[in-house]
Amino acid sequence: MYITRRERFSAAHKLINININQKDNENLFGKCYNLHGHNYELFVTVSGKINKQSGFIIDLKDLKEVINKKIIKKLDHNFINDVDFMKDQITTTENLCIQVWREIEKPIELLGAKLHKIKITETENNSFEYYGK
Repeated sequence: MYITRRERFSAAHKLINININQKDNENLFGKCYNLHGHNYELFVTVSGKINKQSGFIIDLKDLKEVINKKIIKKLDHNFINDVDFMKDQITTTENLCIQVWREIEKPIELLGAKLHKIKITETENNSFEYYGK
């Protein structure tokens, strides 16, 4: 059984590789080298067995709390490049998916579920999915 929780956040970022110069960054990232933002949708899918006592895989209010505490409060209306778990990362949505996974995998396991997938929709045309290692 799988359950997916959707959350939304708005955030700005600038794609930059600190290991190359400004001109190379401009050539590599084009207009995404400039500060810009998106209205993101984050989908967190978990799996597990249904608890016979509760009928839940995981209590959705607990899942919501983990996502909001670990991810949304840090990202929403902020500069992604400055968020603690995105430091020293190129702030692509690919890397964002990986870092979100790393932030919430253990807390979800403590709730009795297994993180299955992170999906982030950046625009209506672009979405990114990560299934862990």
